[in-house]
Amino acid sequence: MAKIKVINTEITVVLINDNDYISITDIAKHKTDDTSATIGNWMRNRNTLEFLGLWETLYNPSFKPLEFEGFKKEAGLNAFTMSPQKWINATDAVGFISKSGRYGGTFAHKDIAFKFAS
Repeated sequence: MAKIKVINTEITVVLINDNDYISITDIAKHKTDDTSATIGNWMRNRNTLEFLGLWETLYNPSFKPLEFEGFKKEAGLNAFTMSPQKWINATDAVGFISKSGRYGGTFAHKDIAFKFAS
């Protein structure tokens, strides 16, 4: 586990299977105290879901495209909610790692984290 400093905010980076996963919880802390809502709102956006689905299709042979299509149809509806844990459990996604506890948070593959940060 390493820390990088970006705009006076410490961001945790972990190495998993030779890939950098960046804490999007730490990135969200730069703007708000309610990091779960910020991440969830970003993930319920249709463009975000399409990006995540494409990324998983390219890099994850275990990805479940039918579950993804169901989410894509619901995206944008008022009742639609999404979280990293829901995404991981339903689609077998590998682009996110969700950890609980003292050193927990939501970590995303660097490609996804950079998209979140932008």
